[in-house]
Amino acid sequence: MTSVEPAGTRLDRQQRLLAIGLVLGVTMVAFEITAVITALPTITDELHGDSLYGVALACYTLANLVALVVTGELTDRYGPAKPYLASLGVFALGLVIAATAPTMAVVVVGRTLQGAGTGGLAPIAYVLVKRAFPPDRQPSMYAYLSAGWVLPSLIAPAIAGSITDQLGWRWVFWLLLPLIPVVAFITVRPMRAYAATGEGEVRIARIRAAVFAAAGIGIFVTALQFADTLAIIVGAVVGASLAVPSLRRLLPTGFHRAARGLPAVVLCRILATAAFLGADSFIPLAADRIHGVSPTVQGFVIIGASLSWTTGQWLISRHPGIDPRRAVRWGFTIMALGLTLSVPVLRAGWPLWATFFSWAIGGFGMGLLFNPTTVTAMSHADEGAEGLVSSQVNLADAIGFSLMGGIGGALVAVADRTSLSLPAALGINFTLAITLALAGTICARRIAAR
Repeated sequence: MTSVEPAGTRLDRQQRLLAIGLVLGVTMVAFEITAVITALPTITDELHGDSLYGVALACYTLANLVALVVTGELTDRYGPAKPYLASLGVFALGLVIAATAPTMAVVVVGRTLQGAGTGGLAPIAYVLVKRAFPPDRQPSMYAYLSAGWVLPSLIAPAIAGSITDQLGWRWVFWLLLPLIPVVAFITVRPMRAYAATGEGEVRIARIRAAVFAAAGIGIFVTALQFADTLAIIVGAVVGASLAVPSLRRLLPTGFHRAARGLPAVVLCRILATAAFLGADSFIPLAADRIHGVSPTVQGFVIIGASLSWTTGQWLISRHPGIDPRRAVRWGFTIMALGLTLSVPVLRAGWPLWATFFSWAIGGFGMGLLFNPTTVTAMSHADEGAEGLVSSQVNLADAIGFSLMGGIGGALVAVADRTSLSLPAALGINFTLAITLALAGTICARRIAAR
């Protein structure tokens, strides 16, 4: 089947339907991620799984990491429809397992499958934007995909908190299931018109490298939670020895030194997602353990960042001619400011409404830099190889999320079993996030579109 080339800037019915389906898919994933982060402190409380809090965050993104690479390869070779359907099926299975979990360990299994399922959706969406839409419509389509986070970010924390309070956390997973067949019905049929030619090759070496990278990162962040110092050192060394060479095969050459162009863009995304998660996934935990508020309030505290992220994206989309280096540099600077102003949430007497506004500043910075990095990265994708670049961009997000989630979770676990207080552990996490954001302001100078 040959690919359909969009003509002009006016979208036909098939393209409009595809756009609606892709945005709806992103919205579904956003609901899942935002709702589960809100409910996770309660889940760990009821299942006595504090030691697995970070694992539940990291396993999702590690499975995401492998799925990103696998889906990118399959999409370039076979087209997007079949990988997309398979991803939805795995995601559904993960929701069912988590909803029926008797222990925190089983929740982790469900979260792993959810990560594998959602990991296949993002790269396919990026590929289809590049293949199916006119060049002058692509930046706005990337913005629409990101805008799929708006409604979930605004209402999912409150809904998830209310569901957790009134019905129980298991319903946070159950109520997402009906969305899956709706997304499949709208999206898959128009996808088939943009199938690949079948001339590409599935690079098994990249898939193998993704598995080793995920295993290495998993071993590394798990080792950080060990009580024995020697076990920490051995586990960290083994994990790094697996992850580092594998990531160098998966990511653009020179990403680790921010080589000019695509490598620097990818490194900026790693720094951005890691810095953002350093606050966004742990502010609800601080609200729960330090301030003792309900799940509804825990979710509400981070809504401001979601709204301001969208505001930042809307603002930057209004100025398409802006130098991406400038936009990304300002985004990192503002995010660092928001992180710094949010540190007082670690004090029991600090008003949470102040954290709502301070972290909204960080979200605004993320909004300013996110779309410019996406558009700049995809400008480096050759025709027929969009899956490779899209998987690299989303892989960068997965790396940032999994590393910071694992490190932050390890600090929480250490605080749980040692004399280190939880505020001190989260303070270390915030400090690391601020450092990464400041490093991003330097890395931003090296990005460039093709």
